Amino acid sequence: MSKNILITGASGSVGKRLTQLLLDKGYRVSALSRTPGQNPMVKTFIWDINQGIIDTNCIEGIDTIIHLTGAGIAEKRWTDARKKELIDSRTKSISLIYDLLKNGDHQVTSVISASAIGYYSNRGDELMTEESTPNTDFMAHCCVEWENAVDEGQNLGLRIVKFRTGVVLDKDGGALPKLAKPIKLYVGSPIGNGRQWIPWIHWRDVVNMYMHGIENITFRGIYNMAAPNPVTNAQLTQALANQLHKPLWAPNVPAFVLKLMLGEMSTIVLGSTKVSVQKIQDAGFQFKFTEVSAALKEIYG
Repeated sequence: MSKNILITGASGSVGKRLTQLLLDKGYRVSALSRTPGQNPMVKTFIWDINQGIIDTNCIEGIDTIIHLTGAGIAEKRWTDARKKELIDSRTKSISLIYDLLKNGDHQVTSVISASAIGYYSNRGDELMTEESTPNTDFMAHCCVEWENAVDEGQNLGLRIVKFRTGVVLDKDGGALPKLAKPIKLYVGSPIGNGRQWIPWIHWRDVVNMYMHGIENITFRGIYNMAAPNPVTNAQLTQALANQLHKPLWAPNVPAFVLKLMLGEMSTIVLGSTKVSVQKIQDAGFQFKFTEVSAALKEIYG
Protein backbone atom coordinates (compact mmCIF):
# COMPACT_ATOMS: atom_id res chain seq x y z
CA MET A 1 0.00 0.00 0.00
CA SER A 2 1.27 3.48 -0.82
CA LYS A 3 2.56 5.46 2.13
CA ASN A 4 4.49 8.35 0.58
CA ILE A 5 2.34 10.97 -1.09
CA LEU A 6 3.34 14.09 -3.04
CA ILE A 7 0.60 16.70 -3.43
CA THR A 8 0.45 19.61 -5.88
CA GLY A 9 -2.03 22.31 -4.89
CA ALA A 10 -1.79 21.34 -1.22
CA SER A 11 -2.57 24.90 -0.06
CA GLY A 12 -6.07 24.89 -1.59
CA SER A 13 -9.09 23.97 0.54
CA VAL A 14 -9.26 20.38 -0.76
CA GLY A 15 -5.46 20.05 -0.55
CA LYS A 16 -5.43 21.16 3.10
CA ARG A 17 -8.26 18.77 4.04
CA LEU A 18 -6.65 15.85 2.22
CA THR A 19 -3.21 16.55 3.70
CA GLN A 20 -4.67 16.46 7.22
CA LEU A 21 -6.53 13.19 6.60
CA LEU A 22 -3.40 11.57 5.16
CA LEU A 23 -1.29 12.70 8.13
CA ASP A 24 -3.96 11.41 10.54
CA LYS A 25 -3.77 8.03 8.80
CA GLY A 26 0.00 7.86 9.15
CA TYR A 27 1.02 8.73 5.59
CA ARG A 28 4.15 10.72 4.81
CA VAL A 29 3.07 13.80 2.88
CA SER A 30 5.20 16.15 0.77
CA ALA A 31 4.04 19.13 -1.26
CA LEU A 32 5.15 21.04 -4.34
CA SER A 33 4.59 24.74 -3.87
CA ARG A 34 5.78 28.14 -5.06
CA THR A 35 6.43 29.14 -1.44
CA PRO A 36 7.73 27.36 1.68
CA GLY A 37 4.97 25.44 3.48
CA GLN A 38 3.28 26.38 6.77
CA ASN A 39 2.81 22.82 8.04
CA PRO A 40 5.89 21.41 9.85
CA MET A 41 4.57 17.87 9.23
CA VAL A 42 4.75 18.37 5.45
CA LYS A 43 8.04 18.64 3.56
CA THR A 44 7.65 21.34 0.92
CA PHE A 45 9.60 21.35 -2.34
CA ILE A 46 9.72 24.51 -4.43
CA TRP A 47 8.69 24.72 -8.06
CA ASP A 48 7.88 27.46 -10.57
CA ILE A 49 5.63 26.16 -13.31
CA ASN A 50 6.03 29.16 -15.64
CA GLN A 51 9.82 29.06 -15.36
CA GLY A 52 9.86 25.26 -15.69
CA ILE A 53 11.74 24.96 -12.38
CA ILE A 54 11.20 21.99 -10.05
CA ASP A 55 13.17 20.61 -7.10
CA THR A 56 14.27 17.22 -8.43
CA ASN A 57 14.30 15.77 -4.88
CA CYS A 58 10.52 16.01 -4.69
CA ILE A 59 9.93 12.49 -6.08
CA GLU A 60 12.40 10.72 -3.79
CA GLY A 61 10.62 7.81 -2.10
CA ILE A 62 7.22 8.89 -3.47
CA ASP A 63 4.76 6.27 -4.72
CA THR A 64 1.60 8.34 -5.32
CA ILE A 65 1.19 11.87 -6.71
CA ILE A 66 -2.02 13.82 -6.09
CA HIS A 67 -2.39 16.57 -8.69
CA LEU A 68 -4.68 19.36 -7.46
CA THR A 69 -2.83 22.46 -8.60
CA GLY A 70 -4.48 25.02 -10.89
CA ALA A 71 -5.26 28.73 -10.96
CA GLY A 72 -8.72 29.53 -9.53
CA ILE A 73 -11.35 29.23 -12.25
CA ALA A 74 -13.63 31.95 -10.86
CA GLU A 75 -11.03 34.28 -9.32
CA LYS A 76 -10.50 36.64 -12.27
CA ARG A 77 -12.20 37.59 -15.52
CA TRP A 78 -11.49 35.26 -18.41
CA THR A 79 -9.22 37.38 -20.59
CA ASP A 80 -7.15 35.52 -23.18
CA ALA A 81 -4.14 35.74 -20.86
CA ARG A 82 -6.14 34.41 -17.93
CA LYS A 83 -7.49 31.51 -20.02
CA LYS A 84 -3.94 30.55 -20.94
CA GLU A 85 -2.97 30.71 -17.24
CA LEU A 86 -5.93 28.50 -16.26
CA ILE A 87 -4.86 25.81 -18.74
CA ASP A 88 -1.08 26.14 -18.28
CA SER A 89 -1.26 25.97 -14.48
CA ARG A 90 -2.94 22.55 -14.81
CA THR A 91 -1.10 21.08 -17.79
CA LYS A 92 2.45 22.44 -17.60
CA SER A 93 2.60 21.50 -13.91
CA ILE A 94 1.97 17.79 -14.46
CA SER A 95 4.23 17.81 -17.55
CA LEU A 96 7.04 19.17 -15.36
CA ILE A 97 6.60 16.19 -13.03
CA TYR A 98 6.45 13.68 -15.89
CA ASP A 99 9.68 15.08 -17.36
CA LEU A 100 11.29 14.44 -13.99
CA LEU A 101 9.99 10.85 -13.90
CA LYS A 102 11.22 10.19 -17.45
CA ASN A 103 14.73 11.36 -16.66
CA GLY A 104 15.40 9.86 -13.23
CA ASP A 105 14.99 6.88 -10.96
CA HIS A 106 11.73 6.85 -9.05
CA GLN A 107 9.16 4.52 -7.52
CA VAL A 108 6.02 6.44 -8.45
CA THR A 109 3.21 4.06 -9.43
CA SER A 110 0.11 6.26 -9.39
CA VAL A 111 -1.11 9.72 -10.32
CA ILE A 112 -4.51 10.81 -9.01
CA SER A 113 -5.67 14.07 -10.50
CA ALA A 114 -8.49 16.52 -10.19
CA SER A 115 -10.47 17.44 -13.27
CA ALA A 116 -13.83 19.19 -13.30
CA ILE A 117 -17.48 18.63 -14.09
CA GLY A 118 -16.92 21.61 -16.42
CA TYR A 119 -15.84 18.92 -18.91
CA TYR A 120 -19.55 18.50 -19.72
CA SER A 121 -20.38 22.17 -19.14
CA ASN A 122 -23.94 23.36 -19.75
CA ARG A 123 -26.08 20.35 -20.72
CA GLY A 124 -29.51 21.22 -19.34
CA ASP A 125 -31.36 18.24 -17.83
CA GLU A 126 -29.36 15.54 -19.63
CA LEU A 127 -27.66 13.05 -17.26
CA MET A 128 -23.91 12.97 -17.88
CA THR A 129 -21.86 9.81 -17.41
CA GLU A 130 -18.09 9.44 -17.66
CA GLU A 131 -18.64 8.24 -21.25
CA SER A 132 -20.42 11.46 -22.31
CA THR A 133 -18.64 13.68 -24.84
CA PRO A 134 -17.03 16.93 -23.68
CA ASN A 135 -18.69 20.24 -24.47
CA THR A 136 -17.09 22.82 -26.79
CA ASP A 137 -16.87 25.94 -24.60
CA PHE A 138 -13.78 27.19 -22.77
CA MET A 139 -14.43 25.36 -19.51
CA ALA A 140 -14.75 22.04 -21.34
CA HIS A 141 -11.66 22.80 -23.46
CA CYS A 142 -9.69 23.50 -20.27
CA CYS A 143 -10.76 20.15 -18.77
CA VAL A 144 -9.92 18.21 -21.94
CA GLU A 145 -6.40 19.72 -22.06
CA TRP A 146 -5.97 19.03 -18.33
CA GLU A 147 -7.03 15.38 -18.61
CA ASN A 148 -4.92 14.81 -21.73
CA ALA A 149 -1.85 16.17 -19.93
CA VAL A 150 -2.48 13.83 -16.98
CA ASP A 151 -3.03 10.85 -19.31
CA GLU A 152 0.52 11.24 -20.62
CA GLY A 153 1.49 9.35 -17.46
CA GLN A 154 0.05 6.18 -18.99
CA ASN A 155 3.05 6.18 -21.36
CA LEU A 156 5.23 5.92 -18.24
CA GLY A 157 3.27 2.88 -17.05
CA LEU A 158 1.54 4.79 -14.26
CA ARG A 159 -1.89 4.07 -12.83
CA ILE A 160 -4.00 7.14 -13.64
CA VAL A 161 -7.15 8.19 -11.78
CA LYS A 162 -9.04 11.39 -12.66
CA PHE A 163 -11.89 12.87 -10.65
CA ARG A 164 -14.24 15.27 -12.46
CA THR A 165 -15.06 17.42 -9.46
CA GLY A 166 -18.34 19.23 -8.89
CA VAL A 167 -19.11 22.12 -6.53
CA VAL A 168 -17.32 21.23 -3.29
CA LEU A 169 -19.29 22.35 -0.23
CA ASP A 170 -16.82 23.61 2.37
CA LYS A 171 -17.30 26.75 4.45
CA ASP A 172 -13.53 27.37 4.42
CA GLY A 173 -13.21 27.73 0.65
CA GLY A 174 -14.64 27.30 -2.82
CA ALA A 175 -18.14 28.34 -3.83
CA LEU A 176 -20.04 27.94 -0.54
CA PRO A 177 -18.87 31.12 1.26
CA LYS A 178 -19.74 33.09 -1.89
CA LEU A 179 -23.22 31.53 -1.99
CA ALA A 180 -23.79 32.02 1.73
CA LYS A 181 -22.69 35.66 1.96
CA PRO A 182 -25.69 37.29 0.20
CA ILE A 183 -28.07 34.98 2.09
CA LYS A 184 -26.56 36.06 5.42
CA LEU A 185 -27.03 39.68 4.30
CA TYR A 186 -30.72 38.97 3.46
CA VAL A 187 -30.16 39.53 -0.28
CA GLY A 188 -29.72 35.90 -1.30
CA SER A 189 -31.66 34.60 -4.29
CA PRO A 190 -31.45 31.95 -6.99
CA ILE A 191 -29.46 32.76 -10.12
CA GLY A 192 -31.01 32.99 -13.59
CA ASN A 193 -34.12 30.80 -13.75
CA GLY A 194 -32.80 28.73 -10.81
CA ARG A 195 -33.47 25.49 -12.68
CA GLN A 196 -29.83 24.74 -13.56
CA TRP A 197 -28.44 21.58 -11.96
CA ILE A 198 -25.59 21.94 -9.46
CA PRO A 199 -23.34 18.87 -9.09
CA TRP A 200 -22.55 19.46 -5.39
CA ILE A 201 -20.45 17.29 -3.04
CA HIS A 202 -19.50 17.56 0.65
CA TRP A 203 -15.77 18.09 1.22
CA ARG A 204 -15.57 14.97 3.42
CA ASP A 205 -16.75 12.83 0.51
CA VAL A 206 -14.17 14.54 -1.71
CA VAL A 207 -11.22 13.65 0.53
CA ASN A 208 -12.62 10.15 1.16
CA MET A 209 -12.84 9.62 -2.60
CA TYR A 210 -9.19 10.61 -2.95
CA MET A 211 -8.36 8.13 -0.17
CA HIS A 212 -10.34 5.47 -2.05
CA GLY A 213 -8.19 6.21 -5.10
CA ILE A 214 -4.97 6.08 -3.09
CA GLU A 215 -5.71 2.89 -1.16
CA ASN A 216 -7.25 0.76 -3.93
CA ILE A 217 -4.41 0.07 -6.34
CA THR A 218 -6.71 -1.64 -8.88
CA PHE A 219 -8.82 1.52 -9.12
CA ARG A 220 -8.13 3.56 -12.28
CA GLY A 221 -9.78 5.72 -14.93
CA ILE A 222 -12.19 8.63 -14.84
CA TYR A 223 -14.91 9.22 -12.23
CA ASN A 224 -17.50 11.91 -11.60
CA MET A 225 -16.99 13.47 -8.17
CA ALA A 226 -20.43 14.67 -7.09
CA ALA A 227 -23.13 13.55 -4.66
CA PRO A 228 -25.75 11.02 -5.81
CA ASN A 229 -28.65 13.51 -5.52
CA PRO A 230 -28.00 16.67 -7.53
CA VAL A 231 -30.08 19.78 -6.79
CA THR A 232 -31.04 22.82 -8.80
CA ASN A 233 -29.60 26.24 -8.07
CA ALA A 234 -32.95 27.26 -6.53
CA GLN A 235 -33.02 24.15 -4.30
CA LEU A 236 -29.45 24.70 -3.13
CA THR A 237 -30.13 28.38 -2.40
CA GLN A 238 -33.27 27.45 -0.43
CA ALA A 239 -31.50 24.67 1.52
CA LEU A 240 -28.69 27.09 2.42
CA ALA A 241 -31.19 29.76 3.52
CA ASN A 242 -33.00 27.19 5.67
CA GLN A 243 -29.73 26.11 7.28
CA LEU A 244 -28.71 29.71 7.97
CA HIS A 245 -32.26 30.58 9.17
CA LYS A 246 -32.58 33.44 6.71
CA PRO A 247 -35.54 34.29 4.48
CA LEU A 248 -35.22 34.47 0.70
CA TRP A 249 -37.21 37.42 -0.54
CA ALA A 250 -34.97 38.99 -3.19
CA PRO A 251 -35.91 38.31 -6.83
CA ASN A 252 -33.73 35.94 -8.88
CA VAL A 253 -30.52 37.47 -10.20
CA PRO A 254 -31.24 37.90 -13.94
CA ALA A 255 -28.97 36.01 -16.31
CA PHE A 256 -28.16 39.12 -18.37
CA VAL A 257 -26.80 40.92 -15.28
CA LEU A 258 -24.38 38.06 -14.64
CA LYS A 259 -23.31 38.03 -18.27
CA LEU A 260 -22.56 41.74 -18.02
CA MET A 261 -20.67 41.32 -14.73
CA LEU A 262 -18.78 38.13 -15.46
CA GLY A 263 -18.63 37.89 -19.23
CA GLU A 264 -17.90 34.38 -20.49
CA MET A 265 -17.25 33.23 -16.90
CA SER A 266 -21.01 33.52 -16.22
CA THR A 267 -21.34 30.03 -17.76
CA ILE A 268 -20.04 28.64 -14.45
CA VAL A 269 -23.10 29.85 -12.53
CA LEU A 270 -25.69 29.79 -15.31
CA GLY A 271 -24.70 26.40 -16.74
CA SER A 272 -26.66 23.28 -15.82
CA THR A 273 -24.79 20.01 -15.31
CA LYS A 274 -26.44 16.87 -13.96
CA VAL A 275 -24.06 13.97 -13.51
CA SER A 276 -24.33 10.28 -12.70
CA VAL A 277 -22.14 8.85 -9.95
CA GLN A 278 -23.13 5.24 -10.59
CA LYS A 279 -19.59 4.38 -11.71
CA ILE A 280 -17.88 5.39 -8.45
CA GLN A 281 -20.61 3.68 -6.41
CA ASP A 282 -20.17 0.51 -8.45
CA ALA A 283 -16.44 0.75 -7.62
CA GLY A 284 -17.32 0.41 -3.94
CA PHE A 285 -17.31 4.03 -2.80
CA GLN A 286 -19.89 4.89 -0.15
CA PHE A 287 -21.02 8.50 0.23
CA LYS A 288 -21.40 9.97 3.71
CA PHE A 289 -23.59 12.81 2.44
CA THR A 290 -26.21 12.07 -0.21
CA GLU A 291 -28.69 14.87 0.64
CA VAL A 292 -27.74 18.52 0.42
CA SER A 293 -29.65 19.47 3.60
CA ALA A 294 -27.66 16.94 5.68
CA ALA A 295 -24.41 18.13 4.08
CA LEU A 296 -25.14 21.76 4.95
CA LYS A 297 -26.23 20.84 8.46
CA GLU A 298 -22.88 19.09 9.08
CA ILE A 299 -20.97 22.06 7.66
CA TYR A 300 -22.81 24.80 9.58
CA GLY A 301 -24.26 22.74 12.44
